[in-house]
Amino acid sequence: MDTPFDVVPFRAMILAAGRGERMRPLTDTLPKPLLRAGGKALIEYHLENLARAGFINVVINHAHLGQMIEAALGDGTRYGVTLHYSHEPVALETAGGIAKALPILEDKPGNTQGTQEECPFLVINADIYCELDFTSLLPVMRQMQSSADTNLAHLVLVDNPVHHPEGDFSLDSDRVTLPGKNNLTFSGIGIYRPSFFKDVAPGSAARLALLLHQAIATGKVGGQYYRGAWVDVGTPERLRLIDLQLSRVAVHPAHGIGGS
Repeated sequence: MDTPFDVVPFRAMILAAGRGERMRPLTDTLPKPLLRAGGKALIEYHLENLARAGFINVVINHAHLGQMIEAALGDGTRYGVTLHYSHEPVALETAGGIAKALPILEDKPGNTQGTQEECPFLVINADIYCELDFTSLLPVMRQMQSSADTNLAHLVLVDNPVHHPEGDFSLDSDRVTLPGKNNLTFSGIGIYRPSFFKDVAPGSAARLALLLHQAIATGKVGGQYYRGAWVDVGTPERLRLIDLQLSRVAVHPAHGIGGS
């Protein structure tokens, strides 16, 4: 990767510690992020997209069969990134896992923009496929770095998939609101300030959904709507579907996988 890290002074984290119960028996012997679609592991698509956007330092948390993730991905050199691993002896849920990794996410020598303590970072669920250009999030991250910005988080929302028709949150302009009439689904892609996790005790399990609802209720979560390709690869059936779609794209690149 020929883009120096100091061009993009932000870190990213991929959440990869889930057990993958809905993917069993596939995940009995392989961690879900290493399941393959279109000839690549799911997590590899994220690494390549992050590298293209200049996110050079990437944190990956893991628990179930986590050493297989480290063995498969190594130090990240072949993807154009530097990987940092956060091992969880016991899975800490989403917010707990992010809170445990904060010392790595905040370790950015040479970062002179804003305060190091409140430099936001990008978080992505490992078990999604998404073609979002992560460079589109950089203006939001720079804005959240400003002390004048009161947002604690910023979420990327998508259309509700068939398996989740009720959605998660509503979007009022660029503000995420609690569920209402026209709900959208949280994509699993978000930007967070470290202080968003200040009430999560180190090493304790905590769910991201609870923290988000609390922050949304106080008007401190921004958001945007993404209409491009996105798939929640949560079951063997959806994995087979995205595998077929990506394999077709490999033969006919102009077709794309379309919406989901």
